[in-house]
Amino acid sequence: MQTHHQIQAAIGTLSQAFSPLKCLIVAPRKGSFSFTLVDEHGVACHTERLYREQYSRPEPLQAVIARTRQSLVA
Repeated sequence: MQTHHQIQAAIGTLSQAFSPLKCLIVAPRKGSFSFTLVDEHGVACHTERLYREQYSRPEPLQAVIARTRQSLVA
């Protein structure tokens, strides 16, 4: 159940970090999940699969957020 709680916390963090974009969670399985950021027109802006080592601690998750933000402005 620990993994489920970590995934839920990561989803909340991602949703807050990329607001007002919508953060969709796709294909959660075996301790990993994909997130897709969608703009107000329904266009996917970014998608990425996260693994346990990327979301189980704040530092790697913040690195994912920073890298994703950079790719969105590029």
